[in-house]
Amino acid sequence: MKFSKLLIFKIFFILVISPLFFNFPKANAAEKIKITYSIFSRTIEVNSLKTFAKEGKPTRKLNRILKATGSPEKEIRTVLNKEFEVPITIASKLVYSEIGNIFLTRLSSIIHPPRATDERTGLLALRASVIQGIYIGNGKINLINFFESYPTKTVILDVSALSKVMNKVESISELLTFFTNSPLEKIKTN
Repeated sequence: MKFSKLLIFKIFFILVISPLFFNFPKANAAEKIKITYSIFSRTIEVNSLKTFAKEGKPTRKLNRILKATGSPEKEIRTVLNKEFEVPITIASKLVYSEIGNIFLTRLSSIIHPPRATDERTGLLALRASVIQGIYIGNGKINLINFFESYPTKTVILDVSALSKVMNKVESISELLTFFTNSPLEKIKTN
């Protein structure tokens, strides 16, 4: 009896004291989105996008980027706020499926961590942000939740790679609808 109490005390002591000696790194949420286009780049705070999505008030920097790209504010807000209801179990199956791997690999050329030298790193970051984004959104995900769940402080958004994909679709809304509804309906029915 005395031995088990001593063992429990030792385990408790190790659990309490270990964080002081071992600095376990925490996964960070994205704070900035670095938009790159050829040799040019701009950085936007995720919080400023969140405020813009909720209140419709762009920061000065965001306003300049919107004007430079010619993007209508209303359309951008619609895309940022568009929520997709996806049960986390289905999303998990989708991002680990063959189709999900292909889609995330292609998407990793557009959205990826800084200094990512391989597609696998981008794929893992995207997979994590999708699952975590759905979790924090209580079964729903939008772009703000996605970026807030991204596991690095900075997310790279490569506009050149996005342009190549956008030439194949009419709008961002169509792209999001195509990639989210089509595979999900097939998975839900199977």
